[in-house]
Amino acid sequence: MVPHVAGAGTSAPHRILRPPVRAAALAVALVLAGCAVEPPRPPPIPASEGRAFVARLLPAHVRDRPGWATDVYAAIAALDLPATAENVCAILAVTEQESSYRADPPVPGLPAIAWKEIERQRERAGIPRAVLDAALALESPDGRSYKARLDAVRTERALSAIFEDFIGIVPLAKPFLASRNPVRTGGPMQVSIAFAEAHARARPYPYPIERDVRHEVFTRRGGLYFGTAHLLDYAAPYDRHLHRFADFNAGRYASRNAAFQRAVTGLTGIPLALDGDLLRYDGERAVRESGHTESAVRVLGGRIDMNAAEIRRDLERAREADFERTRLYARVFDLADRAAGKRVPRAVVPDIPLRSPKFTRPLTTAWFAQRVQTRFAACLGRAGA
Repeated sequence: MVPHVAGAGTSAPHRILRPPVRAAALAVALVLAGCAVEPPRPPPIPASEGRAFVARLLPAHVRDRPGWATDVYAAIAALDLPATAENVCAILAVTEQESSYRADPPVPGLPAIAWKEIERQRERAGIPRAVLDAALALESPDGRSYKARLDAVRTERALSAIFEDFIGIVPLAKPFLASRNPVRTGGPMQVSIAFAEAHARARPYPYPIERDVRHEVFTRRGGLYFGTAHLLDYAAPYDRHLHRFADFNAGRYASRNAAFQRAVTGLTGIPLALDGDLLRYDGERAVRESGHTESAVRVLGGRIDMNAAEIRRDLERAREADFERTRLYARVFDLADRAAGKRVPRAVVPDIPLRSPKFTRPLTTAWFAQRVQTRFAACLGRAGA
């Protein structure tokens, strides 16, 4: 259902070894992001060699090694990423953490989670319980009642299918649930379905879509493709994979933005939550009211020679790669470096509590990132790296 927190990763040092960029652009990136020069992109290899390489890095316990190797390498090739040990191990580490190499992993206690969500939405919609009970007692397309299917559900894919059937067939369900299918992540990397749908609109999906993108996420090939895209297919100024793993959990650029928050706190003395959210959001939409970070940055207005409107303009780019090229980012970090007498970190693992009905104990983004980092290191050990 809800994956980890407000978001749904990071690998290869300094950026993720994307195609070469022009020298001038690289120079600007080095000045602003402080990254080391990337090594030359390795030459492409035959697909058979790529699959064999992935298979060698899989843990010994994985079943259907050829199948997993094929789908991992296909995702890397389709996204035009180099098949380096770092890239492959980043994908495998997240997959192992999220699903233990199961395309549609079972979720303990899923029926109770589902019933709790249904009750929450029933109350929100103001529907009498007796009316809902009568609707759930109806026979579903597989011959069982919706209630019986919910009581027996074990995986998110099956739960998503129940809600889709219910929404599509039961008249009550349309105003009750509309498009609010509560299953928001899925597949072997537990990638956000909303991210997958947006990615498929922006870039061609390499496989035939049998029904829709939501269904593709629950397949091994689709889950690995979209999970790999979310984890690796964006530029980020990190020199540790740990920060990309944190982003996978907390949202792209969360680690970079948390470092910006830390720099602002160091300059103003105003404590800020290192959550990577530089504006206030209602879902995915930034609201006009100033949040804690924006208010704290305004305190620096005179020192960075920026007014409130200019600060807001640059903060609105906080979820984009080019936030690092804004005047706000450059001036805040210039002040922070001078105040500290050294270069302050440009990436910090966000400290965010993870909220999901699937969790049985308190967890954080830092916990997730470190767990993936440990698996990543073990994979590199198998590679001899």
